[in-house]
Amino acid sequence: MAKTSSKTRKQAPKTDKKSVFSCKFAAWKQKIQASRAEHVHLHKSFKRSYREDYLRQTSTPGLLSHAMITFKTIFQHLRTFLPFIALMVFLYIFAVGLMSEDFYKQFQDSIDATSAELAGGKVGNFAKAGLLLISTVTSGGLDAGAGESQTVFMVLLFLVMWLVTIFLLRHFLAGENPRLRDGLYNSLGPLLSTLVIFVIIFIQAIPLMLVLITYSAAVMTNFLSTPFYALLYFIFAALMILLSGYLLSSSIMALVAVTAPGIYPIKAMFAASDLMAGRRLKMVLRLIYLIFVIAITYIITMLPIILLDLWFKSMWSWISSWPIVPFCLLTVTCFIFIYTTTYIYLYYRWLLDYKEK
Repeated sequence: MAKTSSKTRKQAPKTDKKSVFSCKFAAWKQKIQASRAEHVHLHKSFKRSYREDYLRQTSTPGLLSHAMITFKTIFQHLRTFLPFIALMVFLYIFAVGLMSEDFYKQFQDSIDATSAELAGGKVGNFAKAGLLLISTVTSGGLDAGAGESQTVFMVLLFLVMWLVTIFLLRHFLAGENPRLRDGLYNSLGPLLSTLVIFVIIFIQAIPLMLVLITYSAAVMTNFLSTPFYALLYFIFAALMILLSGYLLSSSIMALVAVTAPGIYPIKAMFAASDLMAGRRLKMVLRLIYLIFVIAITYIITMLPIILLDLWFKSMWSWISSWPIVPFCLLTVTCFIFIYTTTYIYLYYRWLLDYKEK
């Protein structure tokens, strides 16, 4: 009896450890299954997917209506957004710096030197204004020789514009009437979470950056001169662009989702991925149309300003040192930032409010 009792006492801990391990494994498996059940799964491995399985309907306006509603939303609350634009222009000039007039004149001189070599003589003022707009629009009116600290301030100010605009829009669409100071004081809570999403976006954009790097190297080494190698590179570039486009289409929505109170970055990424499942191509089309609207906005606003600047400075030399075009370009760029944020946020709200059957 004593021997059997000692054996049972020795074997008891082993059976207890196995049972505890099996219970923990079952609980972990149940937790994983529960978390997977919360997410949208349109496709199953090794099973054929039918169109009705992965097609998700939406109730959103058309592309033109989307662009016009965005303009209407901003102009309806212009009393709030106009001081915000003025404040951001001042902060950008103070923290980053405005494009110098000498740097802007370098573009003019290079265009004049190029036009002198053309067969028709000089290029017209309208064409010159268009070339100046194309040359300067990438800088946004800011100092092109900005250092590392100025670049950090530039990114931080962009995040502030993003968060404040979303905060104001959320309250405007809820029927409230917030002030600008409410947005400035209360919207910067998700700043760290938004930075984490930006880091994830940077990692997801690595395939796209690889395409840019390898393309410049291929052009320098004449790698694309052989048709077979050019075909291989085209397949490689297409796969990398599709991979980045697939990942970034949901991560952009995660930038909006993470601004909600109490949402952590990873949870925002999963929520945005579920929201965009089956809708990524529609999101890409919206972004392409957004780029088209931004280009039209720059042309409509900046071309007359550049033409007037050329005309005034040709008549009065005492205003030749005034940075009129860089200042106006920075103002339009701040408006474009707010417009882009409003455009994406409205689409996010339409998808979020849509009740699927």
